[in-house]
Amino acid sequence: MLPRDRLHRLITAERERYVDSHPASLALFGQARHLIGGVPMTWMSKWSGGFPLYLAGAAGATVTDVDSHRYADFALGDTGAMAGHSAPAVTAAITRRAIEHGGITAMLPTEDAEWVAAELTRRFGLPLWSFSLSATDANRWAIRLARLVTGRHKILIFSYCYHGSVDETFAILDDDDQVRTRPGNVGPAVEVADTTRVAHFNDLESVRAELEHGDVAAIVTEPALTNIGIVLAEPGFLDGLRRLASEHGALLLIDETHTLSAGPGGMTATERLQPDIVVLGKSIGGGIACGAYGISEQLAARVAEHAEADLEDVGGVGGTLAGNALSTAAMRATLSEVLTEQAFSTMIGLAGRYAAGVRATIDRHALPWSISQLGARAEYRFAAPAPRTGNAAAAAADPELEEYLHLYLANRGVLLTPFHNMALMCPATTTAQVDLHTELFAAAVAELFGN
Repeated sequence: MLPRDRLHRLITAERERYVDSHPASLALFGQARHLIGGVPMTWMSKWSGGFPLYLAGAAGATVTDVDSHRYADFALGDTGAMAGHSAPAVTAAITRRAIEHGGITAMLPTEDAEWVAAELTRRFGLPLWSFSLSATDANRWAIRLARLVTGRHKILIFSYCYHGSVDETFAILDDDDQVRTRPGNVGPAVEVADTTRVAHFNDLESVRAELEHGDVAAIVTEPALTNIGIVLAEPGFLDGLRRLASEHGALLLIDETHTLSAGPGGMTATERLQPDIVVLGKSIGGGIACGAYGISEQLAARVAEHAEADLEDVGGVGGTLAGNALSTAAMRATLSEVLTEQAFSTMIGLAGRYAAGVRATIDRHALPWSISQLGARAEYRFAAPAPRTGNAAAAAADPELEEYLHLYLANRGVLLTPFHNMALMCPATTTAQVDLHTELFAAAVAELFGN
């Protein structure tokens, strides 16, 4: 049983240490009077300790804060820096684009765009691509295309999924399997049940039941849930989604924004998936804002049948900065020189070492916890066996325990993703950084349980 009183004392001690050792970050946070919540983006307030660390610099897999502390960074911008911070190939490409050639955005294509699209076709199999500035927008625009060609208005998602700030995806199933808005959803335009059907991940019968209503334009899913811990797909589940979508006239959209960690072509390649649409985001740009969606030839032909659809102007698909020259240059450099087959092999091996280190501590203390690995990504959850649905993963959350572990690690030079326990490896991650986490995780757990 978790010793809550001891946990509370340890959290208090770690909070005090955090405040004492980060005076410059605290001062800057106190001066941020013109930022909502004191931060430039509201999720930055999720860092444990009461205030975020302020960035001084970052390179590879290391972050330095304004108090001159250096950290092994396993957060990596919540995947946005999967290529590592300021990867030399990416910084060289954006320098050439912005300074030597000139022109960051002009609503004119460059040759980089076609190169990137061809490379994404090679990796993911879909022949036609369009760009955005985030996976959120790529999902939004792809969902519009799905509704256009099917004439249906609902999408099917999985309880506790995450696809950015797409309105239709903020839905869960309650204990009675009724559709509810996700707790904390800000200002939904309509009742989420009006736009969305919800099933349980790894439960094909629940998917079938929702599709039988005949109003689903697309199943929208990650091939493994990644924002509620890692919930891996069980054997046959993803193939079953493809089969059920085809049987019921729905499209299958695979969001690889986070699951790209599985390899160069994400789980679409490793699991030989056959989606109608693939969505990508952030990581393919090496830190420059970007996103993309790819579609099949069949879907493109169905879209072309709708001459009334305004895809070029005010039809709700596209944005002025999407596919800009700087982002396509960054994507080309990232895909050609950084996130390569060899890099993924190294990253996945390091994630395996990371997971083994965590598992050894869990086993040593006989804890009812688990750790799941998805290629270059790993995450521990306070449940065993590992949760198989989003609801089970949500039930395993323990905010106090997470705060303690995050603070303990941060106070000693290791950063995890602030809103869960995700650790990601990049091409610059080192064995020493992984072993540092293993050592600190073991020490934090030993201190908590008094042995």
